[in-house]
Amino acid sequence: MLSRLANIFRVPDLRNKVVFTLAIIALYQIGANVPVPGVNWARLQGLESQASASGVLGFLNLFSGGALVRLAVFGLGVMPYITSSIIIQLLSTVIPKLEEWRDQGAVGQKKITQTTRYLTVALAVMQSAGLVYAFHGHDSALLGTSVDLIPTFNWPLAL
Repeated sequence: MLSRLANIFRVPDLRNKVVFTLAIIALYQIGANVPVPGVNWARLQGLESQASASGVLGFLNLFSGGALVRLAVFGLGVMPYITSSIIIQLLSTVIPKLEEWRDQGAVGQKKITQTTRYLTVALAVMQSAGLVYAFHGHDSALLGTSVDLIPTFNWPLAL
């Protein structure tokens, strides 16, 4: 068993894949634990218990691996990418240009992938601005928290 495990590091291609995977996992763990600036940490302590009781916030926190409640840099998780992918798939049946790209094969798929990535960035900006606004205390009842987590943040400047 140990000899098979040691063989992973003897084969260059397999070693590169394992090292890359471990590096990506480490990068995600760092990003999921690095907090965003401007958060009131004294008020953040009770948010995790409220998130487990709240349906909406607990559901959103599930998709981020717990990083949303910690208000981490990677707090949105994969939600913007999944949403943009679904939007592009639905629009490809309505918009002729996207339908043309879908039928082109590999070249068209590359264009669709690039469009999906651009839409992901736009959705991530909009979702993060919305969460900052919600956590600022204006619509906190929707998320199940009654604390103002970002008291000094001027959210219109984030847009």
